[in-house]
Amino acid sequence: MDWSLLVIVALITASLGAGWLPAQHPEWSPLLTWGLALTASLLFIASIAMHELSHALVGRRHDVPIRRITLFVFGGMAHMDKPPPSPKAEFLMAIIGPVVSIVFGLAVTIAGLVLAQDAAVAREGDPAAIAAAIGPTATLLLWLGPINVLLGVFNLVPGFPLDGGRVLRSALWWMTGDLRKATQWAAGGGQVFGWLLMGLGIGMAFGLVVPVLGGGLVQGMWLLLIGWFLSNAARASYQQVLVSEALAGVPISDVMRSRIESVPPDLPIARLVSDYIMASDHVAFPVVQDAHLLGMVEMSDVRRAPRERWEQLRVADIMTPLDQLDTMDPSDAAVEALRRLAEHEEVAVVQGDRLLGVARRQDLVKWVAMQQPDWN
Repeated sequence: MDWSLLVIVALITASLGAGWLPAQHPEWSPLLTWGLALTASLLFIASIAMHELSHALVGRRHDVPIRRITLFVFGGMAHMDKPPPSPKAEFLMAIIGPVVSIVFGLAVTIAGLVLAQDAAVAREGDPAAIAAAIGPTATLLLWLGPINVLLGVFNLVPGFPLDGGRVLRSALWWMTGDLRKATQWAAGGGQVFGWLLMGLGIGMAFGLVVPVLGGGLVQGMWLLLIGWFLSNAARASYQQVLVSEALAGVPISDVMRSRIESVPPDLPIARLVSDYIMASDHVAFPVVQDAHLLGMVEMSDVRRAPRERWEQLRVADIMTPLDQLDTMDPSDAAVEALRRLAEHEEVAVVQGDRLLGVARRQDLVKWVAMQQPDWN
């Protein structure tokens, strides 16, 4: 869970605790009102996690490794280690998320209506009296259910990288047999949808009232941010396909940096910083002694070392040993380095304990730029 998720929790809690719940139940105590508001926000986050987990489980059934799910301010993301192998796998992975959200939302709404039935009978159909008489559990369910249905429907919009955009890409991929072209068209739809949301957000900020979405400065700015995020995510998704296409079939030995600067294990950290990190564009250095690779030291290792001890500590004290390194063989696919570099600053390419080179993001970008000059 990314720290930005706290923004969603705070917004939902404040909106319900200071607005909707007091309006529905002015007789409730502040403790009950705010406690229910916080519970609602946490359950909403849990429902997003369930949505993303459904993507992950279906993906694994179709041989798409998914090692983690990230929840953040704009929702959630199931991280795929490789693209779906077929249009069918893409379709099933994409459609399951909205289906789970909509089915869950309808089930929760029905449960809330059942709990509220007694209040409806007792108040003889008076809407205001019924709303006031509904208990905390039914009130919570009648908010959580519709919001999940809305979440599922929103994700069905055919704009990549929303689930609906992935469904569209699967159909285009199936019809054309060209993943790149399908992604380009679906991502174009995602960018258009993002621009539409940004336009609506600006209009709402200046007084426009949109059905369902409402109006006002806060709602408008939030919609503007969502639109900006979707537009950029759509463009980045298309670029990712171009990168994978350019690196397809290329061994890491072709794109690794073979002229590498290594450091000895007894080098003081202070000298590592002054003579190596600050004197070059490298942020990670292999630790080598007598032509044998001992490990790797990165800027993140330096940051964890106390500044006042940089003169006393040696590289060997903070490096990651070879047996704990995430290394690559020279015959490994270059596209695999993309996944490794999402977690490491540089990746060592080795044979046994002999260092052959390092894989770096900037070198992969350079290769892609030569193969796909229009990728950015």
